[in-house]
Amino acid sequence: MKAIVYREYGGPEVLRLEDVPEPQIGPDEVLVRVRACGVNHLDLWCRTGFVKVPLPHIGGSEVAGEVAQVGEAVQGMEIGQRVSIAPWLFDNTCEYCLAGQETTCVRADVLGQMSNGGYAEFVKAPARSILPLPEGLELDAAAAVTLSTLTAWHMLISAAQIVPGEDVLVLAAGSGVSSAAVQIAKMVGCRVFATASSDEKLEKARALGADFGINYTKVDFAEEIKRLTNKRGVDVVVEHVGQDTFDKSVASLTRNGRLVTCGATTGAEGRFNIRQLFVKQLKLLGCYGGSRGELRQVLNAVAQGLIVPVIDTTYPLEAAAEAHRRMEERVHFGKMLLHP
Repeated sequence: MKAIVYREYGGPEVLRLEDVPEPQIGPDEVLVRVRACGVNHLDLWCRTGFVKVPLPHIGGSEVAGEVAQVGEAVQGMEIGQRVSIAPWLFDNTCEYCLAGQETTCVRADVLGQMSNGGYAEFVKAPARSILPLPEGLELDAAAAVTLSTLTAWHMLISAAQIVPGEDVLVLAAGSGVSSAAVQIAKMVGCRVFATASSDEKLEKARALGADFGINYTKVDFAEEIKRLTNKRGVDVVVEHVGQDTFDKSVASLTRNGRLVTCGATTGAEGRFNIRQLFVKQLKLLGCYGGSRGELRQVLNAVAQGLIVPVIDTTYPLEAAAEAHRRMEERVHFGKMLLHP
């Protein structure tokens, strides 16, 4: 099969199209013919060695396609069935898995991290991680929401538990997580403030439902939040930028506010005013992906038109390096997809 393989850590140039053997599945596994695979910031971290992965390696966590082969112990799946792969892989035996907390499994993996992923014509996964697609849901749409939108759903619905009427600040609205978070918050009935690095991106965020746009290259977003909320602050902040913004994100919260984070793109050494944490009785919530049940909810919400996948660009598989460069330049808005 054709796959994008890297045999050393480095820049986008290490991504090479190669002929490699198709994955061999076990009795409890499924082989999926990849029709679309999303490009995620995790892919960049793995490629550069920031996240250590086994080499040579095939990345890609966000897969939609068709069942190509099923293991002998797998039941209820048909060849050609349209599916998505829930990207958080878990052993189903540890204390957290047994409590239904799949993403906190002590031996957890993400598809395309320690295991080979979807930058290929075929990928294998445990049968328990394969989800049939709702009727009418396009494969590109499914791939576009399988990781980023799933994470945003887990952050806002499950962790922060937003309710109608709350104020939500979404950082870096051009990212896959944040473009989904804007829509999810509006779906629930919240007032949404979005930050971005350009007025063009802010216009796109407003088109998704953001009520206010803040260009963080022109103003201090924490000060702007104080102005826009009459010094009250917001109930929830969606964070994944990390070191460059964490203190301002905490400062943007009102009393009993919740900061929910899923990443640290600009660095992991965040600092903030600890006194604000206890005086304002804030909650800091970490999120790592989402469960199969949450992915089912996301796929159904997309199929019903409640969430519209934001697709920036699609590329043929051999142009993976170009997609990585575009993500590194931070000019994209929404998801980029590869088509094997």
